Amino acid sequence: MSVFADLVGQDEAVETLQTSAAAAARIIAGDSANSGAMTHAWIFTGPPGSGRSVAARAFAAALQCATGTGCGHCHGCHTTLTGTHADVRLVVPEGLSIGVGEMRALVLRAGSAPSGGRWQIVIIEDADRLTEAAGNALLKAVEEPPPRTVFLLCTPSTHPDDISVTIRSRCRVVPLRQPAADAVATVLVRRDGVAPDVAAWAAAAAQGHVGRAKRLATDAQARARREAVLAVPRRLTGVGAAFDAASAFIEAAEAEAADANTESDATERADLERALGAGGTGRGAAGAIRGAAGQLKDLERRQKSRATRAQRDALDRALVDLAGFYRDVLTKGVGAPVAPVHNDVLPMAEAAAQKWTPEATLRRLEAVLACRTAIDANVKPRIAVEAMMLTLWRG
Repeated sequence: MSVFADLVGQDEAVETLQTSAAAAARIIAGDSANSGAMTHAWIFTGPPGSGRSVAARAFAAALQCATGTGCGHCHGCHTTLTGTHADVRLVVPEGLSIGVGEMRALVLRAGSAPSGGRWQIVIIEDADRLTEAAGNALLKAVEEPPPRTVFLLCTPSTHPDDISVTIRSRCRVVPLRQPAADAVATVLVRRDGVAPDVAAWAAAAAQGHVGRAKRLATDAQARARREAVLAVPRRLTGVGAAFDAASAFIEAAEAEAADANTESDATERADLERALGAGGTGRGAAGAIRGAAGQLKDLERRQKSRATRAQRDALDRALVDLAGFYRDVLTKGVGAPVAPVHNDVLPMAEAAAQKWTPEATLRRLEAVLACRTAIDANVKPRIAVEAMMLTLWRG
């Protein structure tokens, strides 16, 4: 099966990437006459869940493919997709940003020749989280790329707030769209063995986000958290209830982040302690552990930063669900002939549309979107959510 099989609803992007992978194969073969479709730096843009990182990894696999097609079966394809290829480096920010030190080290390593593959490839997920200094370090490498090195950046858009204009001007952009719900459902059935009716519901509820659709289809806790979020509007009966709802909102995001990170945090710590000599009985073993306090503290700092990011990501998913509800209320209030986001709570949305004016519903929707913007601008999540809940209650 092709490495592009899981890139849902992106036929134009797949065609572009396949053409470029074929051109890259010709370059490796020494034929550069028809290699114009291939370049050294790419930006994958699109809304959350559209498959930016999936596209980048699939393209990296096609570039390393022995046939140049992304066959999905050869050693280059398999090791790239499983994250074990020696010449493919994946950068995923553990915290809220990617620092200059990490980027300089990455650029230095990217300058070396491929050790066994066809290309040296650097994939940067969430490239919009590059600090200004890190972006400048990357820019130097993109301006003067090492031979046979390819940079693949994933960002929500090419807006200057997401990626600098100077980096953007030196990259080829691959725009991805939000996939249709039926395309997402098809993938859930084929790839994950989800029942068709459950897949259809999850795809619609996830609003085109492939990863979230899979979680909703396979994880009962994820479904329970979504139900709790969609119950918020009917819980807002007063000021006290608004603050209680805000607390529950934050605590649910913290619990989801903890569920995602607890096991990996414990494994990381155990691996580091073992590497530093924990459990050893030889001479100097105790001293080695005492001397490793700094490394353990650094690990704890990185894990705390990763937990903060996971919490904010979980909070954002909840806010998207809540925005979807108010969107449904608004469309029902004005009689718009569009499909609802949350079909399973449509009666509640219809009842709210009878109670609120379209203007009041729009104010509520704007409050949810303003909360997302505030958290993205590093406002304390609790403060932003409390302000939102008060606005939702007042209307």
